[in-house]
Amino acid sequence: MSDLFAFATLGFRHITDPRGADHIVFLLALAAIYRFKDWRECVWVVTAFTVGHSVTLAMAVTGMLNLPTALIEFLIPVTILATALENLIVRDRSAALWGRRYRPVFAGLFGLVHGAGFANYLRSLFVDRIPMPLLGFNLGLEAGQLIVIALAFVTFAVLDRAISSVVSAARRGDGDRAVRVRTLAVSTLVMSIAARWMLERFPW
Repeated sequence: MSDLFAFATLGFRHITDPRGADHIVFLLALAAIYRFKDWRECVWVVTAFTVGHSVTLAMAVTGMLNLPTALIEFLIPVTILATALENLIVRDRSAALWGRRYRPVFAGLFGLVHGAGFANYLRSLFVDRIPMPLLGFNLGLEAGQLIVIALAFVTFAVLDRAISSVVSAARRGDGDRAVRVRTLAVSTLVMSIAARWMLERFPW
């Protein structure tokens, strides 16, 4: 149990560490389209991301998968940029392919890439013991991600209220307009950060 807690703590610190900012920015990109009332849907998407990176992480630390570090570090901001673009391009997700259900699949697939990034950090720590540390690390990551999402939701709610007051809360539909403006602002900021990282990490 002490090993489980130790690796859970390690996972939590890893996701909340500023040096892991690329993963936090990805979570912000995932959460940018949601309102506070949509928190269950957002948690499902984030959990799909956890499942995705858990699969790749398990394969990498057991030696089943070995990907070039430079390629993974480049692909991580690519996933962030793609998520932010999806935020801006898709206006009606209920009419999109698979309805709103495609987004967890989307997050899970991108989680495969992020898992490889975690693996480079953890491979030397697991040595002979793998199942318990792997479980603990993933539990810590999930807890950290949920806290990041909770803080993002509070911040988004404040931004929505501020934007609504600017565009006049008395006008019908201002709530929807506030969410669109906030999604545009957050996604554009995320895209600019991801694009800079892509240029810095270009492997060829």
